[in-house]
Amino acid sequence: MKRELDISNWNRKEHFEFFSQFDEPFFSINCTIDVTFAYDKATELQIPFFTYYLHKSLEAVNLIENFKYRIKDEKVIIYDIIHVSSTIIREDKTFGFSFMKYDDNIFEFNRTVQKEITRIQNTSGLLTTSYPENIIHFSTIPWINFTGLTHARNYKHPDSCPKISFGKLINKGHKKKMNISVAAHHALVDGYHIGLFIEKLQELLTT
Repeated sequence: MKRELDISNWNRKEHFEFFSQFDEPFFSINCTIDVTFAYDKATELQIPFFTYYLHKSLEAVNLIENFKYRIKDEKVIIYDIIHVSSTIIREDKTFGFSFMKYDDNIFEFNRTVQKEITRIQNTSGLLTTSYPENIIHFSTIPWINFTGLTHARNYKHPDSCPKISFGKLINKGHKKKMNISVAAHHALVDGYHIGLFIEKLQELLTT
């Protein structure tokens, strides 16, 4: 389900019109999050840690309205639910773009994730299926404790999809930390909204 946002009465109307004209309207913020509890909880539930923090990331996305906005034909569309396309690595170290539907139930979601991982690992190529507009782009770079991140972008292709990336899992004493990068289209999302997302994600990862 989706609906159109009334831009004329939107308090960000000027911001939308301003940033929509940019050649590069995306901006990104990088920070560190605590995943100590999340790692232990995933182990307790016998769910892969990747599935756990991917599920919590999607849960947080679906709680922040601006992350559910997409630009279509110069209109702002609000989707009721956001799913995910995550990069999945193969044995030959290439990767494919997956598509996974969000489910509130983490065990059901894990079944979807494992099925999709198997499909990608047995499929060649990059674009392996069709991708709806109501997704986030998700990736992990588990080899690098990055402090900054940029994305390859095709400026000829309209894109307003947020991009979330996680880095290497780092042990700091009794704590486990991961760096995260969140990139979003500035016509739809401001630093305030990314702040709300990070705050909600950290809450979900520690409760």
